[in-house]
Amino acid sequence: MNKPDPAALRASRLKLLLVVLVFAAPIIAAGLLTLSGWQPSGKAYGEPIEPQRNFVTEQLPVTMANGQPWAWRAAEPQLTLVALAGPDCAARCLDVLTKMAAARITLNRNAPRLRLLYVGTPPANVASTGMDNYWQLGEDRQGRLASFRPATPDSVAALLVESDGTALSLYPAGFDPSGLRKDLQKVIR
Repeated sequence: MNKPDPAALRASRLKLLLVVLVFAAPIIAAGLLTLSGWQPSGKAYGEPIEPQRNFVTEQLPVTMANGQPWAWRAAEPQLTLVALAGPDCAARCLDVLTKMAAARITLNRNAPRLRLLYVGTPPANVASTGMDNYWQLGEDRQGRLASFRPATPDSVAALLVESDGTALSLYPAGFDPSGLRKDLQKVIR
């Protein structure tokens, strides 16, 4: 029997060790990063709601224009984008509301998975703007969403609410509607 060449044996073992290291290195690096306290964070444009709130649990009532209560828990899995206008919603406010509705449209076949809810006094010319074609209009008679409502005139803030009624993100007055659109595309698939 021929004895294997010791140099060839070492080379084979070295190649095997390199293959193992290629697969083990990312796992070891992830473990070291986790132990050091570093955690990856995704880029979101909205601010997280802290402490987390669930509008179903809180029994937060929003009354629709027809007098019916808004169902925070949707019959099928749907997120709700809540628009909260500041005082005197006019041209700038309507522009942002239009861009928010357009963000829903860009979801294409997933658009039905997002409900649009406008809470507050609607603009005076709501029928002529076509806003009621996209937005469901409601009212927070108890003022329990007041902490999210902007104080700046002609501005709008938004809340993204999960289908179980949990408030996920706040987009304060002056937010970038294209950032909201990007967040929606990440969340609704």
